[in-house]
Amino acid sequence: MTETVHMETHGFQTEVKQLLNLMAHSLYSNKEVFLRELISNAADAADKLRFKALSDADLYENDGQLHVRLLIDKEQRTLTISDNGIGMSREDAIQHLGTIARSGTKDFFQNLSGDQSKDSQLIGQFGVGFYSAFIVADKVTVISRVAGQTHDKAVRWESVGDGSFTVAEVTKDSRGTDVILHLKEDETEFLDDYRLRSVIGKYSDHISIPVELWKAPEAAEGEDKPATEGAWEQVNRATALWTRSAKEIKDEEYSEFYKHVSHDYEDPLTWSHNRVEGNMEYTSLLYIPARAPWDMWNREQKHGLKLYVQRVFIMDDAEQFMPTYLRFVKGVLDSNDLPLNVSREILQDNKITAQLRKACTKRVLSMLDKMAKDDADKYQKFWGEFGNVLKEGPAEDWANREDIAKLLRFASTHNDSNAQTVSLTDYVSRMKEGQNKIYFIIADSYAAAKNSPHLELLRKKGVEVLLLWERIDEWLMNHLSEFDGKKLISVTSGDLELGDLEDEESRKQQEETAKANAGLIERLKTALGSEVADVRVSHRLTETPVCAVTDGHGMSSQMMKLMKAAGQPVPEQKYILEVNPEHALIHHIADVQDEERFKEWALLLQEQAQLTEQGGLTDPSSFVARMNRLLLG
Repeated sequence: MTETVHMETHGFQTEVKQLLNLMAHSLYSNKEVFLRELISNAADAADKLRFKALSDADLYENDGQLHVRLLIDKEQRTLTISDNGIGMSREDAIQHLGTIARSGTKDFFQNLSGDQSKDSQLIGQFGVGFYSAFIVADKVTVISRVAGQTHDKAVRWESVGDGSFTVAEVTKDSRGTDVILHLKEDETEFLDDYRLRSVIGKYSDHISIPVELWKAPEAAEGEDKPATEGAWEQVNRATALWTRSAKEIKDEEYSEFYKHVSHDYEDPLTWSHNRVEGNMEYTSLLYIPARAPWDMWNREQKHGLKLYVQRVFIMDDAEQFMPTYLRFVKGVLDSNDLPLNVSREILQDNKITAQLRKACTKRVLSMLDKMAKDDADKYQKFWGEFGNVLKEGPAEDWANREDIAKLLRFASTHNDSNAQTVSLTDYVSRMKEGQNKIYFIIADSYAAAKNSPHLELLRKKGVEVLLLWERIDEWLMNHLSEFDGKKLISVTSGDLELGDLEDEESRKQQEETAKANAGLIERLKTALGSEVADVRVSHRLTETPVCAVTDGHGMSSQMMKLMKAAGQPVPEQKYILEVNPEHALIHHIADVQDEERFKEWALLLQEQAQLTEQGGLTDPSSFVARMNRLLLG
């Protein structure tokens, strides 16, 4: 291998400099995982070559036996991890080895806490496994040639882990990539054959191509010359894990395979390994992560399963087999029914794709349902990480709406905390006699929901109300209108009905109250004019003087906020003002004879209701001035 005259020096991304510093101080709690990361990268490169060779067999260059090889040089204190996969070009090396994979670097460093045990978990989430090489090496050299390119089109990337790296054009006889680790003086344990075999067996036994170690020639007893020639010896089992029987796979193997396909550092929360034969033949191995990735809320970010056809790797991030609301699911799908030359375009309109997507979706929902029933604590951990993503489901997947609804968790007036532990099934089991609706409220915060005046009558009657305050909740409840045959009703709706929870006597009393206060209501309507849609006596308030409600077709305040935040035009919305005629403040206002002063009180009540409902006012200074005038008498 000879270097050409052309060599360049490049600076690392600023964030990579920080990352290398963390790596140098052993950010990983267990430094041996650098080998897992580099072997996984090499296996991915082999998978990508296998896929490209489906349409161009010449890429194999008369060498179709894919492998990962480790070579020890104790004199030079180097460990080389080589593959004969797809290889990298000069541009690939600069892009992939000079920046953190898929960017997201600002989010990465914003999440660093200084706690090594916690920070180490972020490494896998941000796809920066290659840089783990600097945990054990003080210099890393990468030599690579893209499959199908001429020998003089190779690249050498090199760095000592400081602020820069060099890139040079070199020659390389074989395709693929060599990662040469110049080990630190205190890391020579990774030059030991037995140590490497142990690490490979622990982390990389599932890799579907051979991982080989060079076995040096041995001298015969009493002789200086070797009795045998050296040879490459396979260390791992090299059988695709998902093709093996689930009965023979240990939990540790499932966990390590998850880390390989997801580039995550933590063990998964749970998984499901399923083989189907019959009309369709496929194998799926699906995982639920323990922690949400940093880019979870970027719906455009790539997600999906690793797709294999007849055990041949086809593509990463095959999103066609998993709905967007399950984008956190990782794993492998291996189909016998799809063609080997399948593309993303073909998958898009393929009937088999639709069937596989339906089956995989059902499998994940079943996994979650089982977890919720068998291990409530583990499910709450899942909900804390992915609950808001799952809430997208009822709008996206109407066919599975009921199954998704069973998995949702809420806070409610049944519990005196903001813990989202109440399922709709729990709620229904506790419904009062005569109750045929599920009641909920959406507010800006848990405190605002819990203390909303809209709950007063329901609380008095002992009726449970679901408390929601996440931004996505308005979207969710617009698409989740029914569960178990019972309608979900917002307590802020103007046409709130309690059905059989109200007896005939209370209805009659409400009618009498409305008649008795008709004059007051008319005065308020006149005073407020176009400020409100209507004014009427409230039957839901017991402690608060007024509240603002929407009519049955009006837009809720939370939906208006969502639209404004998204930059969408918001139609003019006027509230119905409901008045509690039993409240002392309403009695006081009713006795005010001066109509101008009465109007000031009416406007103050309307603003008070708006403040409670919306969390803000369009003209707060006028509200304060009006309140001060009235306080001064």
